[in-house]
Amino acid sequence: MKTVLITGASGFVGQALAKKYLDAGWRVNGLGTSQNHPMADAHDNFFWTSADTSRPGEWQALVAQSDVIVNLAGRNIFKPWTKAYKKAIYDSRVHTTTHLVDAMPDAFEGQLINASAAGFYGDRGDTSLTETESSGTGFLAQVCRDWEAQAQNAASKGATVAVMRFGVVLGRDGGALDVMSQAFRMFVGGPLGSGNQWFPWIHLDDLIRGIFFLVEHKAQGIYNFTGPVPIRQKEFATELGRALHRPAFMPAPAFFIRLFMGQLGDSFLCSQKALPAALETAGFRFEYNTVGSALAQIYGA
Repeated sequence: MKTVLITGASGFVGQALAKKYLDAGWRVNGLGTSQNHPMADAHDNFFWTSADTSRPGEWQALVAQSDVIVNLAGRNIFKPWTKAYKKAIYDSRVHTTTHLVDAMPDAFEGQLINASAAGFYGDRGDTSLTETESSGTGFLAQVCRDWEAQAQNAASKGATVAVMRFGVVLGRDGGALDVMSQAFRMFVGGPLGSGNQWFPWIHLDDLIRGIFFLVEHKAQGIYNFTGPVPIRQKEFATELGRALHRPAFMPAPAFFIRLFMGQLGDSFLCSQKALPAALETAGFRFEYNTVGSALAQIYGA
């Protein structure tokens, strides 16, 4: 039986991924800061370890036992970015990755699938962003640069390394949609700022399928995990309103977003027209090509 180690396994993406691996007959070792995990009692092949992975510890012994490591660890960015919380965002991603690589034995034959984000590119206007584009500026871009650099160090241990730059992950019962849909449900939803900024997105199901695709093909390199048809934020707001049967006419002015959300608000106003060129070139086919089809599946046609 093959073994996958999932850091951040109690998160929105981590729980969905753990279930898919269990359904596929894998042993799943889950890591996270929660004291327990609901799958630990429900599945014989799921094993939970509670640990702060931003610090070295006994949890690192799980690394050498793994055929595949999927590193999803990271504090939720949808909270106020105080100085202390920005440090937690950084440490939970970058330091966790450092400790994973440190724990790999020499000549490690496993695969590291490491999360990153489209935030790597910074605010890039209308530029089409494939994986060969350089990094941008800003806090999230810096986090992603350092995060990816630590992951790439695993190659020196013999690991096959693939990095996934996530767009906003769309799915039911968790994630960004839970935050964004609240305003629409109260009939005050609409574009953020001008709404002209490009909004990178991906359906949760395609993200999970994409991870399995990378493992199946023993893939390495950088991959944008974003839907193949890009959309501007104001168009996304219209599609979300349509899916929820709510209007989308109440814009949130940029100055208001910055005033009340600080640097987190700035990140919502960034434009990233990220395209999944590497995934599609490798032969991956998306089930949800448009935001409309993704939201229709999530909320019902």
